[in-house]
Amino acid sequence: MVTVRIPTPLRTLTAGEEQVQAEGSTVRAVLETLEKNHPGIRDRLLDEKGVRRFVNIYVGDEDIRFLDGLDTALKSGDEISIVPAIAGGN
Repeated sequence: MVTVRIPTPLRTLTAGEEQVQAEGSTVRAVLETLEKNHPGIRDRLLDEKGVRRFVNIYVGDEDIRFLDGLDTALKSGDEISIVPAIAGGN
C-alpha cells in the first residue's frame, strides 16, 4: 500500500481527500487503482504519450521522469506526490 498525495485541483475526484491509499507495485499500477477508485483521475494525469506535460509525479523526492517513468517500482510505505506544474513569468 502506498500513499498518494492529491493536489487541490484533483480533490473533487477524491471527495476532498488530500491523501489516498492505493495498491500497486509500479506507478502505473497505482494510477490504475486510483482510476478504479476515483474515475476520471487518469485522464487528468496521463495522455497517449504518458504523464501529461504539465503534471509531475514524484516517488518520495524523485521525479519519475528521472527514474523509470510509469514503470518506477514501488514498495509498501512509499509516498507518491502528484504536482501540477506551475506556469508563470512574463
